[in-house]
Amino acid sequence: MTPRLAFQIAAVFGFLAVALGAFGAHGLKSTLATLGTTESFEIAVRYQFLHALAMLVVARLRPFPAGVWWCFATGILVFSGSLFVLALTGSKWLGAVTPIGGVAFLAGWLWLVFRAPRD
Repeated sequence: MTPRLAFQIAAVFGFLAVALGAFGAHGLKSTLATLGTTESFEIAVRYQFLHALAMLVVARLRPFPAGVWWCFATGILVFSGSLFVLALTGSKWLGAVTPIGGVAFLAGWLWLVFRAPRD
């Protein structure tokens, strides 16, 4: 994984967060309201967008901390992905998968804590 490709993939995640947020607010509004899952969908979008931004920053760090980047990517796919599916299908069992993505997010942030440059 090159830093350039990592940056581009992060930008795609950001694009998708905006697109999914808009689609959820407009095209899926009644479906999400009927299922009572609007909040889950919004949380998925928010976490995807925030971590896409973090991935953009991480892709520009030198040396490139690929492990951190992969933790955030995994978090988006598992945490946000499971919430998107839960929100669209009402399948509550996916709530058991979501924390795995949350742990990936936490691991990425902790990795950054211990990777911080020294003064």
